[in-house]
Amino acid sequence: MKRVVITGLGTINSIGHNVEDSFKAVVAGECGIDTITLFDITDFPVKIAGEVKDFDPTTVMDKKEVKKADRFIQLGIKAAKEAMFDCGLVGEDGKVDESISNRFGIISASGIGGLSTIEKNSVVCDKRGPKKISPFFIPSSLVNMLSGFISIEHGLKGPSLSHVTACAASTHAINDAVKTIVTNGADRILVVGAESAICGAGMGGFASMKALSNRNDDPKTASRPFDVDRNGFVMGEGAGALVVETLESALERNAKIYCEIIGFGESADANHITSPVMDGPLRAMNAALAMATSHLGENVKIDYINSHGTSTPVGDVNESKAIEAAFDGLENCPPVTSTKGQIGHCLGAAGAIEAIFAIKSLNEGIIPPTINIENQDPECRLDYVPNTARKVNLTTVMSNNFGFGGTNGSVIFKKFEA
Repeated sequence: MKRVVITGLGTINSIGHNVEDSFKAVVAGECGIDTITLFDITDFPVKIAGEVKDFDPTTVMDKKEVKKADRFIQLGIKAAKEAMFDCGLVGEDGKVDESISNRFGIISASGIGGLSTIEKNSVVCDKRGPKKISPFFIPSSLVNMLSGFISIEHGLKGPSLSHVTACAASTHAINDAVKTIVTNGADRILVVGAESAICGAGMGGFASMKALSNRNDDPKTASRPFDVDRNGFVMGEGAGALVVETLESALERNAKIYCEIIGFGESADANHITSPVMDGPLRAMNAALAMATSHLGENVKIDYINSHGTSTPVGDVNESKAIEAAFDGLENCPPVTSTKGQIGHCLGAAGAIEAIFAIKSLNEGIIPPTINIENQDPECRLDYVPNTARKVNLTTVMSNNFGFGGTNGSVIFKKFEA
């Protein structure tokens, strides 16, 4: 089977506008969660989120194009630009060479897509009539337009695909990139996960489900994965991008190789649309571990897991117990952290952003902390690296993400060895 590696990274989120700043902040335990400024929160029961601050879309798009793209697309373009320049395959104009463009694809991911644009134009339709709807409404809000805008930006003419599998979407996109490459559908894939659902419909909808933390008076401690006093997740926004390519092509051009993807797994709970069960995440992790073991020709040892860890009462316990089962008991489990305490839950972008954090941990030998653990839930029994980062030699790491509908994804990254 073809060996597949990652050669480019890019992100924007509530604690940083690039990979280096974001990882430095997440390791330091900085928190980007604060009172919402993107819309009027007066009548909303939840008033906090992990917003991307000080982002000017005209720094990544022509001013005339901005109105054609929802904020989630704008954030995705920002992350994609960083990853593409990081991988070293674009010229000053941002385009890849025509000699590789036909075999360079893109797979995008978002849990919801252009929700704020949908909300805005729905109000316009209701209040002012259908003739007042923006002609850019549909192309601005479609999830696959994330791939569309970015493929045009960088001249990517290979497969253009999209995943909309809730909060597992960009983990699935990473996995799909590997599948596409090993089946010879492309030599390189740009994976981009992006989300921006901090708007009235998004916040109101999740709040009505009782899914969100309502610690409005203390935003910095509202997202508290695995803590006994957690009471829901905190919405985040942002984007993550990764360039995935064959090892052969990376070596041919002497590319910087961040890591190798050695295993992944996917599964469905087939149980409930919003309430998770242990079986689904367990089977996704087991599938990833089995693939990695087959790839290496020996049992794989996982040194660290960047968990889904959303800070919900049911989800954190469910994932913790699934990890215990996957590793045959508590004594065999690696350290596990959630970075959602720092940036909130970025929904369909979570998998890409958190994969980047896991890969940076692998490369720099440091595990970001799980912040806001003041009283660890006794049902969550793992080592969550509470509140302070930990320096440790890492060889192989796992990243998990699960979504509504009972959809699960797990992926394993390993330090590159020739």
